[in-house]
Amino acid sequence: MEVGFFHLYNCSIFVNRNLPCWFGCLQEQNTIWQPSYNHWQGFFFALLEQVLVAAMLNSCMSKNPKNAIANLTTSPSYRTETSKEGDHQIPTESLKVLNRAAVNKPAYPALECSVQQVEEVKIVLKIFPIFACTIVLNCCLAQLSTFSVEQAATMNTKLGSLKIPPASLPVFPVVFIMILAPLYDHFIIPFARRVTKTEMGITHLQRIGIGLFLSMVAMAVAALVEIKRKRVATYSGLLDSTNPLPITFLWIALQYLFLGSADLFTLAGLLEFFFTEAPSSMRSLATSLSWTSLAMGYYLSSVIVSIVNNVSENSGHKPWLSGHTINGYHLERFYWLMCVLSALNFMHYLLWAMRYKYRSAGSSK
Repeated sequence: MEVGFFHLYNCSIFVNRNLPCWFGCLQEQNTIWQPSYNHWQGFFFALLEQVLVAAMLNSCMSKNPKNAIANLTTSPSYRTETSKEGDHQIPTESLKVLNRAAVNKPAYPALECSVQQVEEVKIVLKIFPIFACTIVLNCCLAQLSTFSVEQAATMNTKLGSLKIPPASLPVFPVVFIMILAPLYDHFIIPFARRVTKTEMGITHLQRIGIGLFLSMVAMAVAALVEIKRKRVATYSGLLDSTNPLPITFLWIALQYLFLGSADLFTLAGLLEFFFTEAPSSMRSLATSLSWTSLAMGYYLSSVIVSIVNNVSENSGHKPWLSGHTINGYHLERFYWLMCVLSALNFMHYLLWAMRYKYRSAGSSK
């Protein structure tokens, strides 16, 4: 019964989070594949490969550092909506090494690139580090979604006369998001607008940064809750027992409060950031990076658990995440480790966010 509820819950969350993205992608793709739309330009990865190879070959073959850039406007075959929103008369100074892809005489005719194509590749390459920094947050989400269920199974899961299945525990971040989302739109953002005197109030990168910081706090809270849970188990003499501990499972909800807030800020900021910063012809690809980050976070979660167990076992100690019951785990140490990794990831994110320049001049970091 509990397993069925857990799978049904995960299925509903998956559809709820991905259905808007699917429809958005279909709408974007319909624009590209309409019979009347005769300027489809292929996949971004082909364009990325073309620009990188052209820049490398032209750099090797060109001996004149003053080689003029001839293709200063978008080629006729590339007059898409993207071209209208940002024709570059000259290439920008960022990632100047890629400007060599638009030299006067390309190494091969097939490698001929317009300045507009080079600039679009630059934009996607600059937003990629922001995407990479969100993977650790989703890794924390995966850890709390798995180990927290095991923790709750050892605790008192009764609410009055109602017994709550531990597998339903991940509903807490969804509930918190449902509560926080209206507060976010009607109170937090208007307050930020009054303080910053800007239309956005909080920029996209600031929202992502707040989410990454809250994920670090969530892991610290999770470690403290686990210390309290094991302390209760020790004092009650139930470390090796399967009987419920005299502590309510609502303590686990504390870490989900911060995790739900982190997910709200990061996911909203990430989707808006990708949609506004990516070229219009690549918005479907850019917005899908949010879900790619979620998938990579879950895969990274499994890798980290395996590494932690192997390292702790090879050092002559008991594996941190292995034992007869979860009471024998060193889960609090693992949570502290994830907190440290989240802190390092947050500082790494700050380095990229502080250097990033928005496409629109009116935005700020």
